Amino acid sequence: MTDSQELRAGVVGLGMIGGGVAVSMARRGRVPAVHDVRPDASAELAGVPDPLASPAEVAKASDVVMVAVVDAEQARAVIAGDEGLLSAAHPGLTIVLLATVALPVVHELGTLCARHGVAFLDCGVTPGDKAAENGMVAILGGDQATVDTALPVLDDWAKKVVHCGPLGAGMATKIARNVVTYGSWRTVAEAAGLARAAGVDPARLAEVIDTADPEGHTLLQLLRMQGPDGTLPEAIGRKVEPLMSKDLAAARELGDTLGVATPLVEVIRTRARDTLDLADESSSPTAGPEGDALHQRGLQMMDQVYGPGFSKAVDGFSDPFTDQTIDYLFAQVWSREGLSVRDRRLLTLGVAATVGQSQLIQIIANGGLINGELTPDELREAALHLAAYTGWCKATATHTGITAAIDAHTAQEHA
Repeated sequence: MTDSQELRAGVVGLGMIGGGVAVSMARRGRVPAVHDVRPDASAELAGVPDPLASPAEVAKASDVVMVAVVDAEQARAVIAGDEGLLSAAHPGLTIVLLATVALPVVHELGTLCARHGVAFLDCGVTPGDKAAENGMVAILGGDQATVDTALPVLDDWAKKVVHCGPLGAGMATKIARNVVTYGSWRTVAEAAGLARAAGVDPARLAEVIDTADPEGHTLLQLLRMQGPDGTLPEAIGRKVEPLMSKDLAAARELGDTLGVATPLVEVIRTRARDTLDLADESSSPTAGPEGDALHQRGLQMMDQVYGPGFSKAVDGFSDPFTDQTIDYLFAQVWSREGLSVRDRRLLTLGVAATVGQSQLIQIIANGGLINGELTPDELREAALHLAAYTGWCKATATHTGITAAIDAHTAQEHA
């Protein structure tokens, strides 16, 4: 490896972050080789040369390459595509991924790089609007030797380099930080609403918090962006929404990967449009492509739980209770991997038995029969077991519902 002062740097992706990184390095005298899909991407970036023809060309001219693209697919194309960085990899090359992607993608790309003898670091960055001022924090994941090798280049564009742990740790830290950021925005929106409803000018709220916490810029960012009427300008909301949705989706996926429940992430994500004062695109609180997918997953799980076609009774209706039944109860609770559908059915049957509603019990028992999860004898045994805990009067309703489900299912089988 060359001396630290002779390390050659590269940047792929010259958006706000990548372009800022390139400007910061050029200002320090380490002019990077760059590539962007836009041929004129560096025209207004001080000291940054014209883009090279491909990521492969950047790899040939660099020892440490920062990849500052938007999402996982772009990262895969830049790193492993036909003219990607790995196609022209040389001994000693280090790739530093600045894009926020899911943890499994980090490990996938790390494995690909290792197969080519290329070192790899995941690197969350914040705040992005300070990239061109040597003002970002680099949040690193990877082995210490690779961090030490890349550090001279990283120091040329980051005001602080924080090594968080092994591969993936940087991305996990960045995702966790995003949760704090967007969670605080929702808190500020609700707090400002409370103050306004009480006749308090939100500016006074800002004055109190500023005085108590003068460095709380992230906490107050949403409040400061609001107009005189207390709402966020639509142009700002629409600019922030896709980034907010992407980052929170990454947080949810990280939680799933690590087996950590993230209910607040779901609350923030599903209320994102409310937080950003964007009008509903439909009567559903989860409108949009991701919301539609969630709704469809809920309908499919409803059919899986209670039998094919069961969801037709509610599909097309939209009110807060129905929406949450589909989009939360079935799409996010019944769909979790922690318990089987049979386990969840037995738990639900036990709760239903405590309220003594035979029709509800019949629906639950019928689903178990249709799915082959419970036999008639097992359901009858469940009725007796529950009687000992709920009392004989309520158990009568349980027995009635289970018997009706068995009779209907038997009749259907012999029809």
